[in-house]
Amino acid sequence: MLAEASTKDISQATNPQNLKENKKVAAQGGNVAKIAKEELEAQTRQKVVTSLSAKKILQGE
Repeated sequence: MLAEASTKDISQATNPQNLKENKKVAAQGGNVAKIAKEELEAQTRQKVVTSLSAKKILQGE
């Protein structure tokens, strides 16, 4: 979700005009999310992405 939000904000700020520019914006948005994920994992010393579904996590499985 962070990647999508970041990409949207970058797109609004830079106003890409063609597919090549849009691909660049998408890569930048993905990079923002990647860096945030890595930083969170470093700070918490836990993986953010798991194979468990949110439903199973909330049920305590």
